Formats: sequence, C-alpha cells, structure tokens
Amino acid sequence: MTDAVVRAQQAVAEMDISEGVAELEGTAGRVEVDDKRMINCRADLNQLVPFKYDWAWQKYLDGCANHWMPQEVNMNADLALWKKEDGLTDDERRIVKRNLGFFSTADSLVANNLVLAIYRLITNPECRQYILRQSFEEAIHTHAYQYCIESLGMDEGEIFNMYQEIPSVAKKAQWGIEYTREISDPAFTTGTPETDKALLQNLIAFYCVLEGIFFYCGFTQILSMGRRNKMTGVAEQFQYILRDESMHVNFGVDVINQIKLENPQLWDQQMRDKATQMILEGTELEIQYARDTMPRGVLGMNAAMMEEYLQFIANRRLTQLGLPEQFKGVTNPFPWMSEIMDLRKEKNFFETRVTEYQVGGALSWD
Repeated sequence: MTDAVVRAQQAVAEMDISEGVAELEGTAGRVEVDDKRMINCRADLNQLVPFKYDWAWQKYLDGCANHWMPQEVNMNADLALWKKEDGLTDDERRIVKRNLGFFSTADSLVANNLVLAIYRLITNPECRQYILRQSFEEAIHTHAYQYCIESLGMDEGEIFNMYQEIPSVAKKAQWGIEYTREISDPAFTTGTPETDKALLQNLIAFYCVLEGIFFYCGFTQILSMGRRNKMTGVAEQFQYILRDESMHVNFGVDVINQIKLENPQLWDQQMRDKATQMILEGTELEIQYARDTMPRGVLGMNAAMMEEYLQFIANRRLTQLGLPEQFKGVTNPFPWMSEIMDLRKEKNFFETRVTEYQVGGALSWD
C-alpha cells in the first residue's frame, strides 16, 4: 500500500461530518411538501421528492421528450438558395442575417442568466430540475444558430457581433443585461423585500420579455419564409426552438405567479407598475427591431402588421401576470403562428419530419 493510499484512508477516517450538518442548520431532515417554497426555502434542496409543484416536473419530462439536435436538419437546400444570386431578395437576406445575429447572442444571455443567477436563487428542486433542462436547450439553440451560420458560409464575425454593432439588436441585448447585472453577482442573495423584488424583475425580464416578446418578430419572419418554401432548414430549426421557447415562457410565468402567491407583499402597486413598464418597454424595442428588419413589406407582412402582433403578444404577457391589457382592440394578424405553436400538431409545417418529436423512451407503442 502506497503512502498516498494510507493518507487518503486516514483523511476519510478522520472526517468530521458535524461541520456539514451545522452548515445545513437542520435542513438535512426529511422534507415535507409544506416545507417547500419557490424562494428563500430552508428545506434540503438535495431532496427532489415529494413534489410540491407537479407542473414543474411535468415540464421537465416534456422537455426531455422533445429533445432534438441541429445536425438532424438537412441544410443543403438552404445553402443552394443562399448561394444562388437571385435566390433571395436583399430584404430576405437582411432578415436571415439580423435574426441569426440577434438570436445567437440572446440565447447565450438567457443561458448565462439561468446558470449564474436563477438556478442558485430558485430554492425548489423540481423547478431547478427544469432549469437545468432549459439551460441545455439554450445551448442547443446557440448550437443551432452556429450550425446555420456555418452551413451557409456566412461571415461569423459579422453575425456574432451584431449585438454590438447593429443598434436595434444592441438595444435589446443591453436591456436584458441591465436586469441580470445585479443578481448575477455571486454575493447577491434574496431574503429582503428589495432583493426578492430584484429577482422577480429579472424573471419577468427574461421569461416575459426576452423569451416572451423579443423572439417573436424573428420567429414570425423566419417561419413565414419557410411557409414559402424558402430557407426551410433554418425555418425547421426555428420551429423546434419556438416549441422549446413556448415551454420556457410558460414555466417562467408559473414560477413568477407562484412567487406572487407565496409572497403577496412583493406584488404591490409599485411592482405591478414596474412589471407593466418592463413589458411595454420590451414591446417598443421589438417594434423598433421590426421596423429595422422590415423597412419594406416582405414575406406577406410589414412593420405595421408586426407592431399589432407584438401588441397582441404584450397583452397576452400582461394578462398572464394578472395585469390589465394596454393595447385595446388589437388582434393577431398571423393566426398561422398560433397553429405552429400548438404542441399537439402532428407534423411540422414543412412536412419534412414529425415536429412533435419524442425520444424513444417516451414514445407510446400502444
């Protein structure tokens, strides 16, 4: 037996577990459902069950069942169309570039916020389980954008730096960064009304605005292109991403509403006004982005139609949080988007493969 082995055995024999138990301060006991809370929970976070929020665990299972990878999508037709001199108009090329430029950065911002802040501050294990799944999905989305950029032979420097160089892209990225700066500090902790509200604002910023509003102009543009049998590989990946993002938004709204339910003192008039303002600011930024990406009518839509659609989406986000609508009388000018977002749809819009893809272990063979 080597000296190193002897030292290891001695170190294990001399371990004092009392320090670890003391650090847990009594939280190592068996967890009851009523012990669990969304934030500021003292129960042992390493004990997954019993579940308090069954919806969070179900979303985790649904996310796993919907797993996909970018390389599964054939990009040959997209490459041929992109290289063809008259394959796409200048306006269509602008849309593809702008959206790959924004999304390649946006999903990284979301992933960083999840990993560096949200996972640590949400004190419920089944919700953390979904957050881990969401973080992986954000990595897949960033991979998908890189796969599209590489497949089409684009200038990677141009695309990946748009969030710094194109004002309509940069403004959206900067808006999100403002709401993650404080809570991403490793020294940040919740437990006071001010810090709890800071976390709540972050959740609203990232789930209701970044993923819930900022993505919708680009998704609509790219999917409209796919409906016209253009850039179908890019569009197919965007459809899978939209499916994932819809689930992210629904999860985030449920988390926010659960925090409100457990901590009603946080949802005062000041916080309600702030949440409304945030959603309206996000809507205005996305409207500006729509005008930048569509200076003229293209793909059966224009900036005015997109403005109404974004106002329609904003009303939806407000009502999901129990806030009054701010845009009276607006309707959805793109009803086909609702069909694409329907997770029960059996086949994807471009009829190349089943969109409601599930991994083998989740399939029913009855």
